Amino acid sequence: MNISVIGMMGSGKTTVAKRLAQILKSFSFIDTDNLIVEIEKSTISDIFKNKGEEYFRRLESRVLNDILEKDNQIISTGGGIVVKNENIQLLKKKSVVFFLQADDEVLFDRIKEDNTRPLLNHSDMKERIAKILYERKEKYEQAHYIIDTNNKSIEDIAGEIIRKSGINGNC
Repeated sequence: MNISVIGMMGSGKTTVAKRLAQILKSFSFIDTDNLIVEIEKSTISDIFKNKGEEYFRRLESRVLNDILEKDNQIISTGGGIVVKNENIQLLKKKSVVFFLQADDEVLFDRIKEDNTRPLLNHSDMKERIAKILYERKEKYEQAHYIIDTNNKSIEDIAGEIIRKSGINGNC
């Protein structure tokens, strides 16, 4: 069994996934974006700039396929992994998928100082976040479970994921 977390940039995917892996000791932590950076030996921003978003999305799908060949993983995905429908279908088939949902205002507050996110290099970041969230919302909501992360601690979110996934917290 795998647990995957999806959601917008700033929703807490990586932080929550790392905490889950600490709690569920028999599970390993995987971050798809970090794996892509390792493979390409380049930042996500540079991959977007030099090779384009389509190249990145193809690479993201390939990495996801490879990751999901194994079990007992907590997988933090890139925010746009749901752009390709086959990715969300594969995630749902080979893992329990949790959409970490947050309001666009909350997302903006969490990432407004972060300039490493290529899709947010925009004159009005708040507007861009709202637009991307609107475009992806339907895809994110295909997850098995939706967790509202507004005003919740990492511990609360991790506990909710453990309860809903049916895993014993001492694994």
